[in-house]
Amino acid sequence: MTMSRRRPVHLGPRSLAALALVSTVGVIAFGWPFLAPPTSALNAHAQDAPWLFAGLLVLLVAVVTATISESGLGAKAVAMLGVLAATGAALRPIGAGTAGIEPMFFLMVLSGRVLGPGFGFVLGSVTMFASALLTGGVGPWMPFQMLAMGWFTMGAGLLPGGDRLRGRAELALLAAYGFVAAFAYGTAMNMAGWPFMGALASGVSFDPDAGVPANLARFAAYCVATSLGWDLGRAVVTVLLTLTLGPAVLKALRRATRRAAFETAVTFEAPRKAPERR
Repeated sequence: MTMSRRRPVHLGPRSLAALALVSTVGVIAFGWPFLAPPTSALNAHAQDAPWLFAGLLVLLVAVVTATISESGLGAKAVAMLGVLAATGAALRPIGAGTAGIEPMFFLMVLSGRVLGPGFGFVLGSVTMFASALLTGGVGPWMPFQMLAMGWFTMGAGLLPGGDRLRGRAELALLAAYGFVAAFAYGTAMNMAGWPFMGALASGVSFDPDAGVPANLARFAAYCVATSLGWDLGRAVVTVLLTLTLGPAVLKALRRATRRAAFETAVTFEAPRKAPERR
């Protein structure tokens, strides 16, 4: 009998294609102010864009459903997805985003690390969807949150050394990723709402008539002025929780994946013939 490692959520060709498609659409949805020329009709109808982007929610749910069905997840793996998503959704209201106190992020980092990038994207998207329903945060921004959290969790599953790196070195890697990714998540969500500020803050708002360099400068100023403190708080909390609770949570997650029997695949080899006696 031999045992070989495999990802808990196998991404087949259709799932990979769907994930690439929704990621491409997501990048366009987040970055359209820099992708569309100043004379574009999209810029002229910027107030209609949130409703158009809200349609991303349907596409995201379709990708999650396709990934689960094509991956052939067993009942234990699906149950584990539900438990982790429910736990993450329950953690989100604890800090309510105050000063960046959002413990949900450290759980997503550790879960993505143990369970792989495919499971990570599904878990991140489902967790954000569940937390939005729990907190009443349903709106045009929700598809963006699902995309950003899916990428955030998936990135942890793509970190190197998944089979070999353990102990303090692994915790340091996860803490460093959580710190950087926390800022990346906040920047992405800033991008989702920044173009629709209108005249609320003319000095840092999106200007459809300005070029890309000018709008990049405006966006950077907007991030510093509005969310730097929250992003820093989120990053610090993620690092502290990863370093303090990480060993116990990683151990529990790895034990759970072994019991769910989807971390390793078991194959049987034909028995060898005994040598003939002379």
